[in-house]
Amino acid sequence: MELSPVFAKRLYLALLVDDIERANVPKLIEITGWPRRTIQDVLKALPAIGIDLEFVQDGRRHNDGYYSVSDWGPFNSNKLHEWMDDIGLSLGFR
Repeated sequence: MELSPVFAKRLYLALLVDDIERANVPKLIEITGWPRRTIQDVLKALPAIGIDLEFVQDGRRHNDGYYSVSDWGPFNSNKLHEWMDDIGLSLGFR
């Protein structure tokens, strides 16, 4: 499977959000090693490829909470999860 790095990042981050319990930006930074701004930009870009996220408010401050995938749009999430390791390898994760 050959994916552009930008598209692969979007899919990989969506898969992480779907897999991680209470996926928030600090957890995603810890797992990926990507800068905060990259994580935020990729999260904002997911609706452009049809993946909708929901931010679940969980705390007093406006940014306390976590993300969850509310709609995979045109993608089969089961198939993407099967390819997650390959997508991660294409981004340099082992």
